[in-house]
Amino acid sequence: AGVILTYTRAFGIGDRVQIADTVGDVAEKTLLATRVITIKNVSVTIPNGLVLGSHVINYSAMARKQGLILNAVVTISYGTPWRRVHELLISAASATPYVLQDPPPFVLQTAFNDFYIQYELNAYTAEPNRMHLTYAELRQNIQDTFNEAGVQMMSPHYLGLLQAGAKSAGASGDAG
Repeated sequence: AGVILTYTRAFGIGDRVQIADTVGDVAEKTLLATRVITIKNVSVTIPNGLVLGSHVINYSAMARKQGLILNAVVTISYGTPWRRVHELLISAASATPYVLQDPPPFVLQTAFNDFYIQYELNAYTAEPNRMHLTYAELRQNIQDTFNEAGVQMMSPHYLGLLQAGAKSAGASGDAG
């Protein structure tokens, strides 16, 4: 298995990979096993037979050539103009460390739901080994950007809470 992995060049030392359920950086490749250091700094030794029997996702391979695309999904009410949502999402991506400006971030509208539109922000990074931290900072920047602009992010659960709160406020107002 180790010889086959060597010749397929599925990953190299230092690459950020996912092998089965393990995500981390390849620290060592031998004939018998591959050692991966996870984002929690745990060393996991994976037998190469298991590596060959699993699909391997190499986050670093395309990042070296074109950049790895990170994405974040938000849902926004129909009342907010879509151009404004695109502008806010791209602004949040531009403020995030390790997000590339070339190629530029882009937004896709991925669903029309009952009460909101689903948007997907896509941004490139050349630092796959920092993807978990970049994701965290990107989400923080999205939240900050939308809060500063006064645009409310929606979710079905949050919408249900708003409607329930309005009903109970109306009921208590009627009684008083």
